[in-house]
Amino acid sequence: MVDLRIDLGGLMLKNPVMPASGTFAEGLARVFSFDRLGAIVTKTITAELRGGNPTPRVAEVGQGMLNSIGIPSKGVPYFIAHTIREYETCSAPLVVSVSAPTAELFADVVRQLNVPGIAAIEANISCPNIEEDGKAFAMRAKSTAAVVAQLRKATQLPLWAKLTPNTGDVAAVARAAEENGADALVVANTVLAMSIDTETFLPRLGSIMGGYSGPAIKPIALRMVYQCAKAVDIPIVGCGGIATVEDAIEYMLAGATAVQVGTATFVKPNAMLDVIDGLTAFCDRKGISRVSELTGAVKDRGLQVDKLEALP
Repeated sequence: MVDLRIDLGGLMLKNPVMPASGTFAEGLARVFSFDRLGAIVTKTITAELRGGNPTPRVAEVGQGMLNSIGIPSKGVPYFIAHTIREYETCSAPLVVSVSAPTAELFADVVRQLNVPGIAAIEANISCPNIEEDGKAFAMRAKSTAAVVAQLRKATQLPLWAKLTPNTGDVAAVARAAEENGADALVVANTVLAMSIDTETFLPRLGSIMGGYSGPAIKPIALRMVYQCAKAVDIPIVGCGGIATVEDAIEYMLAGATAVQVGTATFVKPNAMLDVIDGLTAFCDRKGISRVSELTGAVKDRGLQVDKLEALP
């Protein structure tokens, strides 16, 4: 029997598969049992009430999806009073994704979430940071260090930092998160992108630019997971374009301890279950007793580079 259990920064999960924030809600309980999942990750919540961005908010583009939802939120009090109750009978631990425009507000939101029923915090530090000219915290190591340090002081719960692919030095950002108290990293959020309708000349999104997700971004996020795994010692949750068990295995081989399935759930609501069952079948076929043995198992050492000689 394959052991699917993993240790994710002190949080023990029955398997390494969970939803990506923003792609999962209580209504999926009508499709499958949430108890099958390694963890449940909520849609991102904020301290304030938010209505979201102008429409259209979603556009299908190539091998992926553009979205600019704008994090609509009913606020923390509503989440505590109502949303947590939707998951209280589930055995899978509840991970709450949070966002805020400043480090101080981020910490304040997290302090309010030190309540029963929450197993971990996923800090969406890939959201816009108004103190840094609208740039995401995780675009730079300095701003990442500042916000994670404040979040660490605000909670004793396991703290996951969700990074952005829109940075030139993801390894430095990952190290800054680790050094300031993050227990795990989620790598990565969507890629900043845009699309224009050539018939109307209008941007396909109401906010012009948005996040690109789906199969097309997998090679980018996979590379980032590999780089982060080489840079830090804390666990990594791979996220970006995962739709099949083969995708999940690639992420684990690159260094991920767990994976999040996002856009694929919109196409196939039980995609996560296929990944869970597929991991068991794959490990059985390969004679692997524990799924954790896949983490970082890529054969990247001793590779030979062809020597090129100049023509005479």
